[in-house]
Amino acid sequence: MTALGLRPATDCRFDMVALGEVMLRLDPGERRIHTTRSFDAWEGGGEYNVARGLRRCFGLRTAIVTALADNPVGRLIEDLMLQGGVDLSYLRWEAFDGVGRESRNGLNFTERGFGPRGGVGVYDRGHTAASRMRPGDVDWPVLFGPALGARWLHTGGVYAALSETTPLVLKEAMQAARSAGTRVSYDLNYRASLWRSFGGKQKAREVNRALAPYVDVLFGNEEDFSAALGFELEGVDAEFSDLPTHSFRRMIAAVVKEYPNVTTVATTLRTARSASVNGWGAIAYHQGEFYEVAQRPVEILDRVGGGDSFASGFLYGLLSGKDPGWALECGVAHGALAMSTPGDTTMATLAEVLKAMQGPSARIDR
Repeated sequence: MTALGLRPATDCRFDMVALGEVMLRLDPGERRIHTTRSFDAWEGGGEYNVARGLRRCFGLRTAIVTALADNPVGRLIEDLMLQGGVDLSYLRWEAFDGVGRESRNGLNFTERGFGPRGGVGVYDRGHTAASRMRPGDVDWPVLFGPALGARWLHTGGVYAALSETTPLVLKEAMQAARSAGTRVSYDLNYRASLWRSFGGKQKAREVNRALAPYVDVLFGNEEDFSAALGFELEGVDAEFSDLPTHSFRRMIAAVVKEYPNVTTVATTLRTARSASVNGWGAIAYHQGEFYEVAQRPVEILDRVGGGDSFASGFLYGLLSGKDPGWALECGVAHGALAMSTPGDTTMATLAEVLKAMQGPSARIDR
């Protein structure tokens, strides 16, 4: 074991494995969903985006555990994932019934927003192949054991909200990972639309609180900890227009007191002055110490996936043996760069991230 109790990279096939759904994102660009005549297609999913960022930007070995319906839409999602370089050995294919009554692929219609008009997301993801996964579908002891091995498992609250069975799959995976010495990170990622017909906040808290004892590194924003875990952030209004970091410190202290297994908590600090300009920073707790990157104005092209890119940058720091302060700065820089390009996933390079960590600069590179 190395720092943080990480398994040596030489003993593992994968640096990180993600568990979650991958959807087809349909993006109208500068237009609106309800008036557009064309969409750009991307792949995306809260858990997958982190694995892709670690692979494409940071060069680590990552894999995705997910399922798709075997039809041309599923094959398009596969084609997009192949470009991302994430290992697809644990992609499960389900037979397509011709209509999608039993199993289908998720669609995510997403507007970026601009200025006073906020972003809009519309899910079409009921009865998807990934939501139908059940305990026993994946041989986790083989994946995490000495035959293959993974240093890290990343998953989150989006996948937990998809069906009655996905929390059971999560628990099975997380228990197997911990038994093998694999570290587990979990992004609370509360989405009201996903829980609306599934018990609302009460059910979200029940599910997430049952999974929290298996987590080493916990991600979430100001809303996630309240809605998904029941920890209130004091001193904020309903729009989160101001985010006092002393309130975050008190809330995080309460979280780690209740869940002593959680060694690290990382949360972005985002205040939306408009859809195009956000205050962007982060705060982290690690083994009794706090670290902070103060908010600064960041211009946004497409904010969706910014938090996932923050998580991948932060995890890159931990997996690379960097100190938590460096990891936090890396996450903030990578998230900011990811929000400067379209799509859920990063287009940044490691060199660009390292340059951004030294301070903002938009001088042309030629």
